[in-house]
Amino acid sequence: MTAAEEKYRRLKTSLKEMGSAAVAFSGGVDSTFLLKVAHDVLGDNVIAVTAHSYSFPKRESEECSAFCKKENITHITCDTEELDIEGFSENPVNRCYLCKREIFTKILAVAKEYDTANVLDGSNADDVGDYRPGRQAVAELGVRSPLCDVGLNKQEIRELSKGLGLPTWNKQPFACLYTRFPYGTKIDKQRLEMVDRAEQFLIEMGFSQVRVRYHSDLARIETDAEGFKLMSVEANRRKIHAKFKDIGFTYVSLDVLGYRTGSMNENL
Repeated sequence: MTAAEEKYRRLKTSLKEMGSAAVAFSGGVDSTFLLKVAHDVLGDNVIAVTAHSYSFPKRESEECSAFCKKENITHITCDTEELDIEGFSENPVNRCYLCKREIFTKILAVAKEYDTANVLDGSNADDVGDYRPGRQAVAELGVRSPLCDVGLNKQEIRELSKGLGLPTWNKQPFACLYTRFPYGTKIDKQRLEMVDRAEQFLIEMGFSQVRVRYHSDLARIETDAEGFKLMSVEANRRKIHAKFKDIGFTYVSLDVLGYRTGSMNENL
């Protein structure tokens, strides 16, 4: 038995002991894997809860619904309004804490309504690094992180997901749209929509790993090696510039370091 398989075995044992659970489901690699395993172990005693807000693209929401329908999992959605939280729109460095507290307070209410004993999130062992104040909110509210508890990291989760036949095993990482803004830059619905439209356009062009970082009238694109190849074509660059200008950006730049998680934390 490999290390990943042993952690997987312990995960199933832990979930079985819980009896029932509400999984915070974003449709990403981690939460999809956790939801699948929890449903395999606990059956109808598991529900998936997806929080909708302006930071959650429509494409992700549709993928969540489709997965739960295919797996015959009860799927509940709830609306969150982080932008209504006092001070949140100013994008403070504890933004993630405020956001996670809002989201999981709503999910906990859903879990109580459905008489579910535990609320679970998909944090994994790799998430203990970087600057993640949202983890504090999760801990304060008593939300459990079973993937992290058994020590499963992202690569192991991908490998196990592939073995389970999950379509997300090789899905590119996704983070909420709030992460596209430098701390201290005001966030509003219009700016979120600009970023969402810009990223959706790039995805439709064939970019798979891509972020559009908002810097006032400048859009900074982070992408991977394949994205750099697409950007090397002059026709593509002109097409992107024209679309981004239509969206509301004046300038468009390509980050020479490419895509990386937590790039907005580099100046902290």
